[in-house]
Amino acid sequence: MITLYHNPRCSKSRDALALLEQHGKPFQVIEYLKTPLDETAIRDLLLKLRLTARDVIRNKETEYQDLQLNNPNLTESQLIAAIAGHPRLLERPIVIKDDKAAIGRPLDNIIAIL
Repeated sequence: MITLYHNPRCSKSRDALALLEQHGKPFQVIEYLKTPLDETAIRDLLLKLRLTARDVIRNKETEYQDLQLNNPNLTESQLIAAIAGHPRLLERPIVIKDDKAAIGRPLDNIIAIL
């Protein structure tokens, strides 16, 4: 099964949705702002992405500044908790297929796992 973590207000996320529709295989869409990921799901996602929490945090969001997430002494667990509590911080779009995942910036990252 293919899963798209999607924000319909994001043009890159809409592009990823269109790409998956063109791909022709079934997929599910999760609007992660309406259905936030919990810490366990974020950890699983990071394993599939082969990235750290810091790699998937959107550092231009106001929450990033408000929570002072630029502090290099924050632990992985603290960053994951911040993402779970403030889902806008999660980079988008993200596509999961089986045990692999990709951030769709650029869309070629998604194509590579399909």
